[in-house]
Amino acid sequence: MSIVELLNVEAALAMVRRQWKVVAVCFTVSVVAGMIFVTTAAPRYTSSATVLMDRGSKQLVNDLSLVAGVLDDEGSVLSQVEVIKSEVVALRVVDKLNLVDDAVFNAQSTSVFNYIRTLVRQILSVFPWAASSSPVEDDRERRRQAAAASLENGIDVDRVGRSYVLEISYETVSPDLAAKIVNATAEAYIDDKLNSRYEATRRASAWLVDRIAELREKSLDTDLAVQKFRSANGLVTTGSGSVSDQQLSELNTALIGAQSDVAKTQARLQRIRQILDTGQTDAIVTDVLDSSISNELRTKYLNASRLEAQISSRLGPNHVQAVRLRGEMDEYKRLMFDELGRIAQGYQSEVDVALARQRSLEKSVIDATSVSATANETKVQLRELEREAETYRNLYQTFLQRYQEAVQQQSFPVTDARVITRGAASGLPTYPKKPSALALFAILGIAVGAGASLLREYRERFFRTSDQIRDVLGIEFLGNIAIMAREDQHSKAGINETQPSLWLDSEVVSHAVLHPYSAMAETLRNCKIAADFTARSRGCKIVGIISALPGEGKSTVAINLATLLAGQGNRTVLIDSDLRNPGASRALTVQPNMGIVEVLLGEASASGCLLTDRLSGLRFLPSAMRNKVPHSAELLNSAAMGKLLHDLSEEADYIILDLPPLGPVVDAKVIAGRVDNFIMVVEWGKTARRFVKDTLLQNHSVHEKCAGIVLNKVDQSKMRLYQSYGSGDYYRDQYSSYYQYVA
Repeated sequence: MSIVELLNVEAALAMVRRQWKVVAVCFTVSVVAGMIFVTTAAPRYTSSATVLMDRGSKQLVNDLSLVAGVLDDEGSVLSQVEVIKSEVVALRVVDKLNLVDDAVFNAQSTSVFNYIRTLVRQILSVFPWAASSSPVEDDRERRRQAAAASLENGIDVDRVGRSYVLEISYETVSPDLAAKIVNATAEAYIDDKLNSRYEATRRASAWLVDRIAELREKSLDTDLAVQKFRSANGLVTTGSGSVSDQQLSELNTALIGAQSDVAKTQARLQRIRQILDTGQTDAIVTDVLDSSISNELRTKYLNASRLEAQISSRLGPNHVQAVRLRGEMDEYKRLMFDELGRIAQGYQSEVDVALARQRSLEKSVIDATSVSATANETKVQLRELEREAETYRNLYQTFLQRYQEAVQQQSFPVTDARVITRGAASGLPTYPKKPSALALFAILGIAVGAGASLLREYRERFFRTSDQIRDVLGIEFLGNIAIMAREDQHSKAGINETQPSLWLDSEVVSHAVLHPYSAMAETLRNCKIAADFTARSRGCKIVGIISALPGEGKSTVAINLATLLAGQGNRTVLIDSDLRNPGASRALTVQPNMGIVEVLLGEASASGCLLTDRLSGLRFLPSAMRNKVPHSAELLNSAAMGKLLHDLSEEADYIILDLPPLGPVVDAKVIAGRVDNFIMVVEWGKTARRFVKDTLLQNHSVHEKCAGIVLNKVDQSKMRLYQSYGSGDYYRDQYSSYYQYVA
């Protein structure tokens, strides 16, 4: 069944109609198995305990532990789930509860595989090379490991929602044992966390001791390297820095002061020279004010000037006293300027001294700068050594502090988990859950039935409907022939059994005559019409009845078609042309001494071998069946066969050839040139579509002359399951009233 057909609702419903019995059988078997299971299964009880990952102790744990024990994400919670289900915790529980010797616990863990392993070990223990040095201890350790493995498989740990609560569950045949196991598992988990924290702290302490000793040596070595480098490069320091830097700073300060003194002395010298050059008597400098000689001369000059002015105003400027006073004034002025010259010479000396001091300081600064530059280049290496020494010193202090914390942590049994609900013995069994188990078995049965049905539909490769004939083979469909019961019904048809007939004891081969209004008779009439339309001439029609495989009923169809044609007044000859397996001769219970083989070999005449049925007028050329003919194809393709058909055509309207199947032999292929058309019989629901198609394609001459296909041995009760809406099969029930004998 293709995917397109599965998506077709009509096809799906048809599949359900065809396969519902398979689903019903699987469903029934599965439900019965489920009922047996729920009634015979031993009850099991489940107990649960809950453990909280306590976040309240976060600060204390972080302060005291080197290992962060607080769970902050889902991954950490899931990791704790795996810890609870680990072998370490399981072994603790086994040892604590002595599950190795617990009969109830061991009874539930026994299996066929355990028995087999035990038996193999007992057999191997006979051999010396397989014997253990301490069989008792080894056996107990093996049982201990087996008990732990069984416990690991049985323990179920689930996270409660998005919280930090873990639920530990265990199912066993004893409610008390289940409660003991979950409580022991919770306690073993908490103990394991304490032990793991202690072990981690102990290992960290041991590691820190080695690192502290190593860092102490490194710190001392780097400090000593710094001091040696200072001494080797003259990088002596004081409280405020290196000596060279302090010296350069002091020289720079002194040089600035010297430059300031030079500027001041030069300014004073320049000023006094300006006074001397201009002859300003009223110009004053600081040293003139401090000089007693200059002050006395200036006083005298001023007094003489005042008297000269008074005398000149009273007696005239040419008065002797006025002239004398002006002379004294000139002398005083000369003496004042001489005194200024002496002061200027002092200023010049101060300028020379300040300049000499400035040049000396400048030279000292240049020398100190050169020394400082060289020292700075060396300080780069010194700073690198100091940084290395500082790093090791800080690491040493940090590791020493962590070591002290680790030593203190060993004495604090702090854990971030605690039991909030202890397991209790349950009074009601949790296994088996009868409604759920029955529902599961029912669903499983339906699923298995549906799978088997789909497989059966997928493997459906046979012809079931007329549409399949037309779609796959491209040949006209002539009708269905139902499965017929093999019983004598001549009396029902009103036939006188005293009349000589070839088939008095066979209902199958005379069905079309006995039931002329049946569906089979209508199909054979359709075959006659198809043969008439496809015949090359209007004379005698030679019709070959073929099939793809033996046993598809072609001989029965050939006999019934021939008898029907004869019963309608047509001169009909039936020839059993299957020389290797003459089915028509056997079906008509004829055992002649001479037949078609003898006619073709020239040992007998056709008229002497033909048998005539007085009831219908059908003439029949049988096959003697004395010996099998290995060269049957040559006989059918011989000139004698051509002459036989020609002679019979002169005396008959229809010649029906019961030919061998196309699949095993080539007899039908070699006689195709002498046959007007073929009618192919295909067994309903038995012969594969691909085989029929390939057989026709391999026999091109037969395919071209094939007038149509007849589906034989149709199961009418199942045929309804393959009907599609709008097809001829769908309306079969509506026109079946036209058939007096539907089958």
